Amino acid sequence: MTDKNNILFLFDRPTEPIFIGKGDENVSFDVPAEYLTDRYKPLASDIENRFSGAGKVIPITKLNRIPDLSFPLSLPRNASFSLFIPYHSKMASKLIETFMDTKSFDELLSLSVYCRDRLNPYMFIYALSVVVTHRPDTRNLELPSHVEMFPNLYMDSSVFSHAREESSVVQPGSRTPIEIPQDYSANDTDIEHRLSYFREDIGINLHHWHWHLVYPYEGPMNIVNKDRRGELFYYMHQQINARYNLERLSNNMNRVVRLNNWRDSITEGYFPKLDNILANRVWPSRPANARLSDINREVEQMSFDIEDLERWRDRLFSAIHSGYIINTAGNQVRLTETDGIDILGNLMEASILSLNPNFYGSLHNFGHDAISFIHDPDNRYLENYGVMGDPATAMRDPIFYRWHAYTDDIFQEFKATIPSYTTQTLGFENVKLQSVEVSATGIPRNEFLTFWQQSDVDLSRGLDFLPRGSVFARFTHLQHAPFNYKITIENNGNQRIGTVRIFLGPKFDERGLPFLFREQRKLFVELDKFSVTLKRGKNDIIRRSIDSTVTIPHEVTYRNLDKNRPSGNTDAAAAFNFCGCGWPQNMLIPKGSSDGFQCQLFVMVSNGANDQVENAHADVHTCDNASSYCGIRNARYPDARSMGYPFDRTPRDGVVTLQQFLTPNMAVQDVRIRFSNRTVAPLQSKIKT
Repeated sequence: MTDKNNILFLFDRPTEPIFIGKGDENVSFDVPAEYLTDRYKPLASDIENRFSGAGKVIPITKLNRIPDLSFPLSLPRNASFSLFIPYHSKMASKLIETFMDTKSFDELLSLSVYCRDRLNPYMFIYALSVVVTHRPDTRNLELPSHVEMFPNLYMDSSVFSHAREESSVVQPGSRTPIEIPQDYSANDTDIEHRLSYFREDIGINLHHWHWHLVYPYEGPMNIVNKDRRGELFYYMHQQINARYNLERLSNNMNRVVRLNNWRDSITEGYFPKLDNILANRVWPSRPANARLSDINREVEQMSFDIEDLERWRDRLFSAIHSGYIINTAGNQVRLTETDGIDILGNLMEASILSLNPNFYGSLHNFGHDAISFIHDPDNRYLENYGVMGDPATAMRDPIFYRWHAYTDDIFQEFKATIPSYTTQTLGFENVKLQSVEVSATGIPRNEFLTFWQQSDVDLSRGLDFLPRGSVFARFTHLQHAPFNYKITIENNGNQRIGTVRIFLGPKFDERGLPFLFREQRKLFVELDKFSVTLKRGKNDIIRRSIDSTVTIPHEVTYRNLDKNRPSGNTDAAAAFNFCGCGWPQNMLIPKGSSDGFQCQLFVMVSNGANDQVENAHADVHTCDNASSYCGIRNARYPDARSMGYPFDRTPRDGVVTLQQFLTPNMAVQDVRIRFSNRTVAPLQSKIKT
């Protein structure tokens, strides 16, 4: 029986030919001569002699017929590839469909081997990642971390010249990590650089890329059409912006200003300092005060005007205020309290689930495109897109948050049209949340402690045409001390199920004044959500921060497949790819400040009978590490309430402050986030000795 892990070697060193040994053990594929590209076919005999290494040899069965690949092959191997460009996303969708149509794993492996050296490497890796994640016969395999495959998307380009020297001169057991400086894209004369630790964090950029991998907006319908996908698109990005605003307030900065005037100059510049290894070009920069222009990029087959964005925006607002959209058949579809946000999310992006893509367009994606081509809108300088054009790099740019502040504003416009929550819909009869506190070893009660932490990531999987063996980059990121919640709940009824919902929000605005609830509610970030069984009487609940349903553990974010790999294609390894989607645990708590950034911890216990969802089709062995942002694989979203409940709607009449919003099953605790400007060495070295 074929070892399904063999397909994972195709992710190793993406631009090296398939016949060169993969992995540290120099595993090779026995490639049929017909599978070699035209450049290497005349050298088949020489290649077999030179590259048939001493490691394991993976036999490849030649296919009787190669499916039509002309469309995906039309993208050159050295071209940039962006999911936000419709021409590219349709190619990737066709490739995914072709891979998914293979009848067996052996056929999938054989076709993948044939395609690997012919297709654009970035598109190939993306499409195969989607397929491995979603095919029943491969979805228990563990995808390598995207930062290992394409480290050039996540770190300073100067790292790679050092990596070449280290790998060429120093033997694997003696190599030292290459340290990535914290200040490599700008200095503090640019006020936005204060937030570079957040925007350029490897973990949060991996999260954004992985979310779009698990939730592609184009592809086979059974892959795209996940439960409440449009609503999750809204909520995940809303939470990113809320977190970013907490970081800004921590650093004495104003909240994000929406990018709502597309005719005005953009004050923020961004110079990414990244290399685009595949396209053999550096990532373009955007100088301060650049202006958006109409886009006419023939090479990407993309042409649209700023007026198109404005027209789509106006149609979305019109639909919100009229209470319905018009589908492709010309019929009205009501934007209901339950489904309206999901419909709008699919229109906004727009995914293939959009009920009328021609009329409502693709505001979100084309906004990304307009910004990413701002430096060369008509391709006269033959420049590639900027970082806003790729999910793996978009969050690095300050303009990402201004753009999403605007798109979120459209969603908030809809939320304002549906009924506010009443005290009856918020309450939980005979249940009172008496108190909540946060505790951590050696830290004052109700304080969070943050600091800098160093971690290592192995670059060797993405260092093509270099000697084998691990080469590590050492980066510095935000970290917090682990903590526990202690929640006391009084249940004066029978035993029942409750859902505990924990949020963190800022207490004061930029001027130091207490927030009004109508604005503060948009800034609460979800920290955790879990079910509890409430016995009659007093219930003391202890919950660890590392058990959050928002985050994934550090070792999952930066996992290395060559270490601690679960055995084979087993249930123990089930859903690992899906579990790679999630906010990094080290970024759960905002940075705070040295004197203690003042926040409010909100905890609510809602009626579990109204929250629970039947997940009859869920995998038996699955993960819900980050279910709040990523859902659960092959299952409905694990909460019947609206995402962001109870903060997703405008407050009921008479509610001006958070305290006035509270019902007996809620509690608020003032907390401080104290930042210690010290750096902790890596928890443990990953370097092989």
